[in-house]
Amino acid sequence: MIQAIRGMSDILPADTPYWQYIEDSACALFSAYGYGEIRFPLVEKTELFARSIGEVTDIVEKEMYVFTDRSGESLSLRPEGTAGCVRAGIQHHLLRNQIQRLWYMGPMFRHERPQKGRYRQFHQIGVEAFGIPDPGIDAEILMMITRLWRKLGVSGLRLELNSLCTGTARDIYREKLIKYFSAQLDRLDEDSRRRLHTNPLRILDSKNPALWPIIENAPRISDFLDSESKEHFEALRSILDTVKIDYVVNPYLVRGLDYYTGTVFEWTTDRLGSQAAVCAGGRFDTLVSQMGESSTPALGCAIGLERLVELLKEDSQKSDGRNIPKPTPHAYLVAVGAKAGCTGHSLAEELRDRFPDLRLIVDTQTGSFKAKLKRADRSAAQIALLLGENEVTTGQVGVKHLREQVSQRTLTRSELNDYLDTLLTDMK
Repeated sequence: MIQAIRGMSDILPADTPYWQYIEDSACALFSAYGYGEIRFPLVEKTELFARSIGEVTDIVEKEMYVFTDRSGESLSLRPEGTAGCVRAGIQHHLLRNQIQRLWYMGPMFRHERPQKGRYRQFHQIGVEAFGIPDPGIDAEILMMITRLWRKLGVSGLRLELNSLCTGTARDIYREKLIKYFSAQLDRLDEDSRRRLHTNPLRILDSKNPALWPIIENAPRISDFLDSESKEHFEALRSILDTVKIDYVVNPYLVRGLDYYTGTVFEWTTDRLGSQAAVCAGGRFDTLVSQMGESSTPALGCAIGLERLVELLKEDSQKSDGRNIPKPTPHAYLVAVGAKAGCTGHSLAEELRDRFPDLRLIVDTQTGSFKAKLKRADRSAAQIALLLGENEVTTGQVGVKHLREQVSQRTLTRSELNDYLDTLLTDMK
């Protein structure tokens, strides 16, 4: 039996309502804030990710799915969305001297060791804003995502903030880190030694608990921030304090991608084991110019959908699923007899034309009336619509409640329309 690739999971009908609920909620919310959806390919030139994410990052060095196509060009499945979003923005002239608020959604790919909350094919919703240098846009994205958590009813998320050095200050801080960690070389693990001269800031983000005594005594980023970065970060914190969004400043938060500069942030939880980050992002003010376009301030974040779905399912189970719309059918049409079968399909299409929101299943299998009613009951529909030869002759339809103790009735077509109108209104 052929099975799915390790780390690439099927999403089954029992779980898709959670995904749809998140996706629909995010789409409506982002639109309300003025963000437009952008879609770009799953496959890009490998060079795009090497230039944007950083050649010495774990993603580019060890985790990307890279292959050579028939023309000899190196291509990669996208490991994240920002690089593709920037590439699309530059290619289609969306970024130069313009303000853009964009969002996207879809699968990403990294060849990692699969575990709970970490997969080789995973899904993200990303948000990116271009052309605004002010801290107000940092605050807007943080407020918008906070509102999404409230809208979804997800609890237990903690916002962590930090600000990274930029320009010359970053170079000075980098050299201080190299000097400090070089003096601790015999106590560093293999990953930290490998990063020491290429990306020493990533050592601060190590998940190895044995390194924490060393990391806690390392030079602090906040001591090396230039005045402009300090003012930006203080202004952001002031806005968040004013709108009463809780956060903590985490001086060790650096993020794992080379393009981040300035503000960085994560929403974390202790409910998912070692995979704590549910949403993360920050400023990448130099990335657009690195990609060949004029310098453009930018900020973005990505939400890990698999992790968010796990939290939503857990919270939903505690509240008996009241937050999640369940797309169960409203009605199940049972027709017995050849003539009734044809009439049943015609009736169903007429009802769908009249009631676009009606969820109606037509029983298309052969069998006795009793067998069809059993299938109607198993469908979880509220009512069964009954058609036999007598109903076809008289132009009527039987209505049987499947979830309530209500007497069965026979209605004319016009009475059925009024009845369904009331039913759908009551179920909203």
